[in-house]
Amino acid sequence: MRRRLSDLKSLYRKGEKLVCLTAYDAAQAHWASAAGVEIILVGDSLGMVVQGHHTTLPVTIEQMVYHTQMVQRGNQQAYCVVDFPFMSDARPEWALEAAAKLMKEGGANMLKLEGGQRVVPIVQQLSALGVPVCGHLGLLPQSVEKHGYALQGKEASSALRLLDDAVALQNAGAEMLVLECVPASLANEITMQLSIPVIGIGSGAQTSGQVLVWHDVLGITLGRAPKFVKNFLTEADSIQDALAQYVAAVKSQTFPTDQHILAP
Repeated sequence: MRRRLSDLKSLYRKGEKLVCLTAYDAAQAHWASAAGVEIILVGDSLGMVVQGHHTTLPVTIEQMVYHTQMVQRGNQQAYCVVDFPFMSDARPEWALEAAAKLMKEGGANMLKLEGGQRVVPIVQQLSALGVPVCGHLGLLPQSVEKHGYALQGKEASSALRLLDDAVALQNAGAEMLVLECVPASLANEITMQLSIPVIGIGSGAQTSGQVLVWHDVLGITLGRAPKFVKNFLTEADSIQDALAQYVAAVKSQTFPTDQHILAP
């Protein structure tokens, strides 16, 4: 039986770390789910790790629907979060149309949007319609052409803006937040300020849970792997064992360690 949002909230209230992993097809979803991953993210990162693009920008809504359908066929028990692809939320009416496709055709359980104040009205609209929403702050892959791949929130002003954005997203109805590549101290502060789960990636160990890309967990990253990832396959006998080790490491809080924290 697949997990519901209420199940994730229950784990969060108990203080148990939530484990999230990307997946892009039925087999990946099957083994992630079997390993005990509670949240599967169908990320637009598929544009880079599956399609071979240099950014996530070329990914279309049709492709996100297609990959979500595959993932949900293989998924046994995980909660499925799906990205809005680039520009699909540029206008509220576009966002509503994209949400309908991702949930009705793809089978998504929750939708994830990148950005702060800009997406607050969209989060409000989607939440009012009963759509579970996950925010995404910090490094925004859909904005790399402008901001690049770099640690976010290093200065006091930008850190305060991220905290304000996080609170605004929660107040707008977001049920979860992804924090990507922000200082560990800031990630901890945001996690403590919010009453929803905060899932970190490259943001230290004090968030409510962790997410990594499937390919990074198995050491098959195209190009240079980010500093904050760990290849769990080096100490495993199989892919299934590597995934189980990832789950266990997040649950026991042995991952991430100081060596996986990005220096300001």
